[in-house]
Amino acid sequence: MNLFTKLHGRRVPPGLEWQILRRLPHISLAGSLIPVALAVLVRILPPEPGVDIAKHIKTVDIFAIATAITFFTAVFTVAIGCVVVYIMKGPAYVADAYPLQHSDRPAIGPVASHTSDLD
Repeated sequence: MNLFTKLHGRRVPPGLEWQILRRLPHISLAGSLIPVALAVLVRILPPEPGVDIAKHIKTVDIFAIATAITFFTAVFTVAIGCVVVYIMKGPAYVADAYPLQHSDRPAIGPVASHTSDLD
């Protein structure tokens, strides 16, 4: 028994989703280097006088981690969207036949009888 019958060769060509998916590894690498660079810079550059160095480094580290998590969540969301578009552009399938008993002469249902009572 064949559960899924494909429509004859109907397929939508790939579009913007493939371009985005190909660029995501480079975007992820570049986006992950920015918070790392920020954390390294705060340790290399001399702090301003009168600033608690440990607290300043901890604050910047928390900010860098939050930025990285937010960025990776956005990248993952975009990747899911691209995969969904790719799946939706896949081959078309024929739906199961659903025979209608009253297709040539529609039956008068309860909705039709209520509208005649309002007149």
